[in-house]
Amino acid sequence: MSKIVHPYAHRLIMLRDWKSRWFADPKKYVAYLKGDVLLREYLEKKLRGMYISSIEIERNQKMTRFIIKTSRPGLIIGRSGEGATKLKEDILKKMESLKLSKTEDFKLEIVEVANPEADAAIVAYMIAEGLEKRMPYRRVIKQIIEKVMAAPGVQGARIVLGGRLGGAEIARMEELKRGSIPLQTLRADIDFKRERATLTYGVIGIKVWIYRGKIFSKKPNTN
Repeated sequence: MSKIVHPYAHRLIMLRDWKSRWFADPKKYVAYLKGDVLLREYLEKKLRGMYISSIEIERNQKMTRFIIKTSRPGLIIGRSGEGATKLKEDILKKMESLKLSKTEDFKLEIVEVANPEADAAIVAYMIAEGLEKRMPYRRVIKQIIEKVMAAPGVQGARIVLGGRLGGAEIARMEELKRGSIPLQTLRADIDFKRERATLTYGVIGIKVWIYRGKIFSKKPNTN
């Protein structure tokens, strides 16, 4: 059997923090965890096209906070904050429908990603967007990987596509790699994301690895 591990989970505590941060009574743990998963899926679907990097959820007895990281915060915030207000209301309605207990204070924070070409989630969506616009897949991944390698701090990148590439009858895989991707080095800052592009002839799977150098400090900047 192969020993493939998820690059994010492999580096938890050492380089990464959990995307859901809270303590719960054992009786409420399952409900909170299920709620977080469903809320994250709901927001990823709702905010698709807004270049979302990650959605983090923090809870305590008095406050619930959602932190949405994106390279284009203006798309979410909208004119004079109308978009953010509407999104906040939608999240509260979804929490109510999932029967999650409400806290006194609810906060929605939208954080800008300073270097989007070095973020695997944003890069994966850019590839999906190009494929859904019917652009040739080889040209898409070549252009994207050149942008990624030109971004500050990036030392390696790997892109894998799988599915009916170009509308072919038989599914296959296409891979493009630049630089190094030391997956087994725990102090290596490797960002990873899976994405899918939905086309008329089927779904194309996308995997992106981005290596941003080694981290030796205790509190790295993961943006």
